[in-house]
Amino acid sequence: MIHILKANEDHVKGIRKVCSDGNWATYRDIYAKEYIERVIEEFYNEERILKEVTTSDQNWGGYFVAIENDEVLGAGGGGMMNETEAELYVLYLDPSRRNEGIGTRLLDAITQQQKEEFHAEKQWVSVQQGNQKGIPFYEARGFVFEGEQDGYGNKDGEDYRSLRYFRFI
Repeated sequence: MIHILKANEDHVKGIRKVCSDGNWATYRDIYAKEYIERVIEEFYNEERILKEVTTSDQNWGGYFVAIENDEVLGAGGGGMMNETEAELYVLYLDPSRRNEGIGTRLLDAITQQQKEEFHAEKQWVSVQQGNQKGIPFYEARGFVFEGEQDGYGNKDGEDYRSLRYFRFI
């Protein structure tokens, strides 16, 4: 049975693995190898994840994880952008466990936190242009396309685009 819960120190290695594997599965055909490696090293290293599971506030509500038999199958988290608007910063699954409702359950837990603890009324997410795993997922859950912007972390010569979606919660 899959359980959705707030992550703790015991989940750090599992979060690192699922976010790294999910990143490669999602972006290997969209981004250069160097870009993917740079993002994984910056966001999904054990030191950063440990900090992010042991501290939380309105800007970062902490990680939520999907656990089955003590294994992390998915991880996600978000925070507040301002008094009424929240952002989903990260949501990844074990690539072999897609289409089982795990991502929806994680999104629901993060959304519930943002509404109940932080009083969010609107939720945002950025989805990379060409991400045919993420775009249909978010659109099916009521997110509406708002516009596009430069991708996070673009360096010289990189022109990756990020699509901005929102929904009222």
